[in-house]
Amino acid sequence: MLNLVRQFSRALVISSRECSSLAGSRGQNTLHAENQALMAKVAASTCLRAPRQIWVENIDTPEQKNLELIEVHPDVYATMPRVDLIHENITWQRKYRYVSFAHTKTRNEVRGGGRKPFPQKGRGCARHGSIRSPLFKGGGVAHGPRSPTTHFYMLDWFSRVQGLTSTLSVKLAQDDLHVITDLDIPTDDPKYLVDLMEKRNWGPSCLFVDDLDIIPENIALAMEELGHVNFMPVYGLNVYSMIKHDTLVLTKSAAMKIQQKLLEALNRNDGINAMKKFALNQ
Repeated sequence: MLNLVRQFSRALVISSRECSSLAGSRGQNTLHAENQALMAKVAASTCLRAPRQIWVENIDTPEQKNLELIEVHPDVYATMPRVDLIHENITWQRKYRYVSFAHTKTRNEVRGGGRKPFPQKGRGCARHGSIRSPLFKGGGVAHGPRSPTTHFYMLDWFSRVQGLTSTLSVKLAQDDLHVITDLDIPTDDPKYLVDLMEKRNWGPSCLFVDDLDIIPENIALAMEELGHVNFMPVYGLNVYSMIKHDTLVLTKSAAMKIQQKLLEALNRNDGINAMKKFALNQ
């Protein structure tokens, strides 16, 4: 925004200088035309990006039919991909559900060592009070791992939002994002989904996303036999699941709802308040 203001002010200064220097030699009509051309040039250089267009496909036949063309916002589906944020989201999702169960016993938990192993003086040995010391074989472990150890941490708000927009943009740029009308298929045979993915050149694994968490019976029964085809509602969409599957298939309503939610998240001004509940109270 600061660059846009600077360009506009610079254009106003240039136009005012031209008007003052050429007022005696040129007519007012010529100066007005040059000023209008300069303003049009500045407006063209600062205009917003055009929306992206996606075909809405059918799913009732294995052969693809393009039904309509919808426009999606470029800030959600055509943003500059941030590979670093995608990696941060994947690392965060893999770690927040990981719990380490590696466990070692301290000197208070191992067996033996109820008495002093040998006298304090007279034998020429070091002074020890128990064989449970970490210095002895079979003794306790000092500073060893203790279970359960969680690796949970909370990624900041805007890194999660921009990770979603970057992943959606990458999927669309690689032709791995498809929009369909709905999830109604004519049969519950898993072979129908396999033929559908093969004829449309979709990847080996597909993730179907709908705005509702209840899906039609036929596609639900067909997905049960296929481990590489999964379903997810909009509120559960995440970076790790999108990267894990080769093809992302959205219903038309899901694509519009994802766009609405992410635009609200990108343009909200209370991101600090959204992260307060995840702050560490140390």
